[in-house]
Amino acid sequence: MQILKCFFNFFGKIIRFINTYFKTFVFLFIVFLILVPNSASKSNFANLERIDLKGEIFDSSKVLERIINAKNDDNIKGVLFVIDSPGGSFAPSMELALAIKNLKEKKPVVVYASGTMASGSYLAGVGANKILANPASFIGSIGVIMQGVDISELVNTLGIKEQSLQAGEFKSAGTFTRAWTAEEKKYLQNLINQSYDLFTSYVAKERGLNLDQKDTWANARVFLAKEAKDLKLIDELSDYENAKKELEHLAGVKNPIWKEEDKLDRFLDKLSISSSNFISKTISNALKGINLNTF
Repeated sequence: MQILKCFFNFFGKIIRFINTYFKTFVFLFIVFLILVPNSASKSNFANLERIDLKGEIFDSSKVLERIINAKNDDNIKGVLFVIDSPGGSFAPSMELALAIKNLKEKKPVVVYASGTMASGSYLAGVGANKILANPASFIGSIGVIMQGVDISELVNTLGIKEQSLQAGEFKSAGTFTRAWTAEEKKYLQNLINQSYDLFTSYVAKERGLNLDQKDTWANARVFLAKEAKDLKLIDELSDYENAKKELEHLAGVKNPIWKEEDKLDRFLDKLSISSSNFISKTISNALKGINLNTF
């Protein structure tokens, strides 16, 4: 009953949030469209572009689309890829890595690690022409992890019984409704090992590193920028302004004009982040009322 009460309170807060703020958001959005000019006119003359990778990587589609558009835009002569991300899912991170590699074949790409360039976000930017980093940034964490929870005790407490049909011995491997069997753990570990080999091989090739020494520069270690430079994971310590100048030099642009982010997109992004933060905070507060050691 305590669980149901907490979730009813959660959904009640969501409804109150929508009723309170939705009309305000709509009003501000209309005012924004009327009063704020679009930046497209200046962007038509832009020859350099900044693309950001921020936060955890789960869905890479938006950043991926910007990379592809920059590659196909003949007016854009170079891209500054600014990264501040702890990483995320392996597949979308690799998708970004391949897109950056394809982009580099047509025009120079400089990565600037402004805060964290680790795990999947390091993979995403490793193929750039140069990697520059804030001296206080965290670099590396070249590794792969698979996590799960075992809620079987909770299920038993609530009187819930699982039932399923499957074809294939390992179809339910990784389930959270019971403990994993020894065979499943072995199977999943082999999958993780293959992913790790793919990750380290890609990094070694793009950075010219010795794969036989991967325990030194990989092994899921995180390095401060200076040590990362010594290990050749990055090229230079820098700040944002010098990173921009480096791209301008590589692109051979005499009169740099940076493409501005569309103000409408920026407004919608901020709106999305505000809503996500509210929902996350509400969920967190709701779960505080549930005393479960398995979560």
